[in-house]
Amino acid sequence: MLTVTTVNVNGLRAAAKKGFVEWLAQTSADVICLQEVRAEPQQLTDEVREPAGWFTVHAPAAAKGRAGVSLYARREPERVQIGFGSEEFDGSGRYAEIDLPGVTVASLYLPSGEVGTERQDEKIRFMAEFLPYLQGLKERAAADGREAVVCGDWNIAHQEADLKNWKGNKKNSGFLPEEREWLTRVFDEAAYVDVVRAMHPDVEGPYSWWSYRGRAFDNDSGWRIDYQVATPGLAARAVKSWVERAATHEERWSDHAPVTAVYES
Repeated sequence: MLTVTTVNVNGLRAAAKKGFVEWLAQTSADVICLQEVRAEPQQLTDEVREPAGWFTVHAPAAAKGRAGVSLYARREPERVQIGFGSEEFDGSGRYAEIDLPGVTVASLYLPSGEVGTERQDEKIRFMAEFLPYLQGLKERAAADGREAVVCGDWNIAHQEADLKNWKGNKKNSGFLPEEREWLTRVFDEAAYVDVVRAMHPDVEGPYSWWSYRGRAFDNDSGWRIDYQVATPGLAARAVKSWVERAATHEERWSDHAPVTAVYES
């Protein structure tokens, strides 16, 4: 079995002080994809930067204190790649991938965007560049007899079932028609599979992000924006997937929850 977990840590140094280290010690995952690390490797403690029993890849953003993705694997990767060949985004700490036997695992932090600002323009540019890369990744994997899974914070709720208050968010970044259509293209044109939705087709959520404002977590008023997006062959081998939702608000170490899937190897 191959167990993969993805989680936006909302600042790895802060998460480490609130429970990430303890979670890492007990997880059964073989690969962990982190987003929004917001730290240079040298700013992390040894137990977080290079924990015993793990091989780690850190891709910080050139802009200090922003973005950043990491991967933790229990076996040494055969290949490591930072970025996806983008002149604009390869230094932004938004994408890294590793090759393990038979599978490529990637950690993605897609820009969050904000309607009417440059942040939304940046998100649209990223999406425009990233879709062709996804298509190429799938083709290269197939040529090599491999599968691939792109895990991370995609910052888009695809369908109405993917966020509690969808009616109130139709004009907000993360649920704009053009963003949702782009994600549809990832699934239809590029032929990737949303693993959690495929395994939980008729449920609201399961949500993976809840605002710290108000009582969003207690009321389960969340968004499902953290995905494992896999090639069809790997998705067909998924036997279990779930969101590791904390038992209480106080036990959370991020505003996101880990999203885990188990694949037959």
